[in-house]
Amino acid sequence: MASPALKIAIVGAGAIGGATAAFMQTAGWDPILVCKHAGTLAQVTDPGLEVSGLKGEHIVPLRAVLTVADLPGDLDIVFHATKANDCVAVARELRPRLHAESMVVSLQNGISEDALAAVLGRERVAGCVVGWGATNSGPARIEVTSAGEFVLGSIDHRADARLETIQPMLDAVQPTRISDNIMGELYSKLMINACINTLGAITGGPLGELLAERRIRSVFIALLQEALGVANAMGIRVAPSTGGKLDYYAFLSGNGWLQQFKRHLVIRIIGLKYRRIRSSSLQSLERGRPTEIDYLNGYICDRAVEHAVPAPVNQAVVAMIKQIETGKRPMSMANMDDPVFAGF
Repeated sequence: MASPALKIAIVGAGAIGGATAAFMQTAGWDPILVCKHAGTLAQVTDPGLEVSGLKGEHIVPLRAVLTVADLPGDLDIVFHATKANDCVAVARELRPRLHAESMVVSLQNGISEDALAAVLGRERVAGCVVGWGATNSGPARIEVTSAGEFVLGSIDHRADARLETIQPMLDAVQPTRISDNIMGELYSKLMINACINTLGAITGGPLGELLAERRIRSVFIALLQEALGVANAMGIRVAPSTGGKLDYYAFLSGNGWLQQFKRHLVIRIIGLKYRRIRSSSLQSLERGRPTEIDYLNGYICDRAVEHAVPAPVNQAVVAMIKQIETGKRPMSMANMDDPVFAGF
C-alpha cells in the first residue's frame, strides 16, 4: 500500500524516469519529478505526462521541479534516472537533500553504482536492472515499447529492509524482484549492451545489418569473452541475461567448431529478431550528444586494468567511439575494416 508519508523523488524525466513517475503516481506514491527543461515541467504538471504503448493510454499530472536544487530536503527514496554521464554531478547535488537512511536507486544504463557510492556512501545506493523499454515520442510524451522487469538489490549483497519498501513502488511500473546478486545482474545487462550499443555506434547500422556479417559477430563474441574474463577476476557471478535466456558461461565455453557454430547461430538469431534496433549510443551520436561508453565498455576496461586482465578489443572500441564523439572519425561500416579488427 502506498505511503504518503514517504518523500520520493525521481531525477530524470526521460523515457524510463518519466514512465516510472507516471505509474508510481497512479498507484498513489506521489513522487516529485525533476524535469530539467522548463517546457517539460509545464507539460507534466498540466495537463500531465502522456504515456502510451504496452500499458495503455494515460495522462498523469505530476508534482515536478526544474532542478535537484528545487527538491525538498530529507528525501527518503530517490530514483536516479539520468543519463549515466550525468550521474556523479547529480549525486553531488542530491547529497545535501538526503538523510542518514535515504536510499538512491540507480536506473542508469551500464554500471554507475560504484561511482554513485563514492559520492553518496555505499549504504545509500541500491542497484537496479531496468529490463523493459520505453522511448520518448515527443515533449512529455512516452511510449512503453517492451515488457520486462526491474531487478533490485544491495550493491554489497546484504539484506536491507529498505528494498522491501522500494519493491512495491517499482511493482506499480513493472514486476520487480529483489536479487542477492545485483552486481551479477547488472553485469549481465552490461555485457550485452557493451556489444549491441558499441557496434551500433561504431557502424551507424541497425542490429540486423550488423549481425548478418560473420566478422562483426566474431567481434561481438570477443567483447563478451573479455568481459567475462574481467568479471571472473572481479569475483562477480554473472547472472543469465534478462529472462534467463542466455547463460554466458555455457555460451562462451569451448573453442571447437561446433561451439563456434552455435555461438554464431545464436547471435545471428538475435540479429534477426531485433533487426530494426538502432542502439541508444548510436541515437545519442546522431543527436550530437556523447554516449555512455564510460559506463559500458569503459567500465570493463577500467576493471581490466585494475585486475591486470587483457581486454584489447574493448579498449579498441572505447577509443574508436571517443574519436567518433569528438568528430575525428565518422560512424561507418568502414570502421570495421580498421586494423584493430584485422584478426576477425
